[in-house]
Amino acid sequence: MPKINFTKMNGLGNDFIILDYEEYKKAGKSMEELAVKLCDRHFGIGADGLFVVDPNTTNTDAKWIFYNNDGSIPQMCGNGIRCFAKYLYDKKIVNKKEFSIETLAGIMIPKILDDGRITVNMSKPILEPERIPVKTQRNLNFEVKVSDRTFMANAVSMGNPHCVIITDEDTKKLALKYGREIETHGLFPEKTNVEFIKILSRNEINLDVWERGCGITLACGTGACASVTAGILNGLLDDKVKVNLPGGQLEIEWQGTKENPDYNIFMSGPADYSFTGQIEV
Repeated sequence: MPKINFTKMNGLGNDFIILDYEEYKKAGKSMEELAVKLCDRHFGIGADGLFVVDPNTTNTDAKWIFYNNDGSIPQMCGNGIRCFAKYLYDKKIVNKKEFSIETLAGIMIPKILDDGRITVNMSKPILEPERIPVKTQRNLNFEVKVSDRTFMANAVSMGNPHCVIITDEDTKKLALKYGREIETHGLFPEKTNVEFIKILSRNEINLDVWERGCGITLACGTGACASVTAGILNGLLDDKVKVNLPGGQLEIEWQGTKENPDYNIFMSGPADYSFTGQIEV
């Protein structure tokens, strides 16, 4: 059986395996099969997702191939792109601190800060229901009916769909109980990530997330961006917000308003190495 070298990283506990392209080819398996095998927390390395550095790019400094741990293909991952950016910079695959990465959600621009954190220009949030996609007439304050209750929800896409629910209840308990049911709700034709948020002040929120294709995770960067966007559009948050997740804190900045949402959103946070190793596949 072939042995491949890997790196394990995490962004606030949202964890990922990263492979160079040569190691992926050496494994001799499809990305879907490899993601399910390596991300398994009992029989593999264990992770929320698998990245491969794709050399086939012409218009950007780098490109990724990205699969969730269930073998599905997400368009974007905020914590993942910080880890991926740090990996590219530290391995000298790119030789500058600000560079471009091609993703299915478009071109993202990470910047390595002097304090070790990474800021990512996450582009503009998508608010049109048909582009998110969500089967509603509006993206803010619509009803989502589940087994035993109805939530008022907000839909935002950061290249991947999000359903943001603002609540005064225990966000963790809600995510555990209703996350899967909302993820697969018929209103969301491509399924959805689900965020339950509690607003602490105009500059700080708590967030628990059920990620599409993963389930409960310790952090979600695109979910933090979508949640802040929803809070600002509902008039509840200012343009710089600390987002407290189970795995740590992100800083989100968005200058957009309900009248003029045409601004890019910026996410800042850490990316850390967990370990490197070799595994038989």
